[in-house]
Amino acid sequence: MKTESNIETRDTILGGCLELIQPKHGYRFSVEAILLGRFAHAGTRDRVLELGAGCGVVSIMIAALCRPREVVAIELQPQLAELIERNAALNDLKSVRAISADLRTRKIAGAEPASFDLIVANPPYRAAATGRENPGRGRRLARGESTATLLDFVAAARRYGRRGARIAFIFTARRTAELLSAMRSHQLEPKRIRFVHPRLAMPASVVMVEARVDGGIEVTVEPPLILYDAPGIYSNEALAILN
Repeated sequence: MKTESNIETRDTILGGCLELIQPKHGYRFSVEAILLGRFAHAGTRDRVLELGAGCGVVSIMIAALCRPREVVAIELQPQLAELIERNAALNDLKSVRAISADLRTRKIAGAEPASFDLIVANPPYRAAATGRENPGRGRRLARGESTATLLDFVAAARRYGRRGARIAFIFTARRTAELLSAMRSHQLEPKRIRFVHPRLAMPASVVMVEARVDGGIEVTVEPPLILYDAPGIYSNEALAILN
């Protein structure tokens, strides 16, 4: 499968096990997508839904690593939804299907409410009307709440998750309280929480949370993940996750 070298790149992840086409400019996936793909656990009989999938990194990872029966990726931007399909074909993953749609829409063809076992999302970190607007539309949609907000992502996860479904989010650590509050207000009870720190002595940069639809109140706070031992040098655990 060829790429248009002037507008696309073809990159590898997980030590070269998977290849991904992504735009050369505009939205490009970050390490957070790989962390979420490792944090979320899917069974072979699961139906998996990714909200705001970008070029499909998390969906592709889950399909390749866990082999669930189906992975549906919802992405607002049609050109990125097309990339998801191309990336699935590139990695010979027939279980992955992309839908170009706004996750705020209550009825999306091919994504029935209360029908998914695992829902994953990497919502935009920056709240609406905060910080400087990114001039690139693709990055602006992916990084800031210019369209769907955190509450929209949480509401969609609740809408599509069956009873007992697992909901896995990665989000900026600065808004952890907001994320947990939004989940609980939608009957998504946090069950696993893990903070990610750039360095051992630094505050957490992101948080990963797995919740259950209508779950019990106990939660496990997992040991922190430290990304770097020194500037530019990944920790052993981070290397194991990335490779």
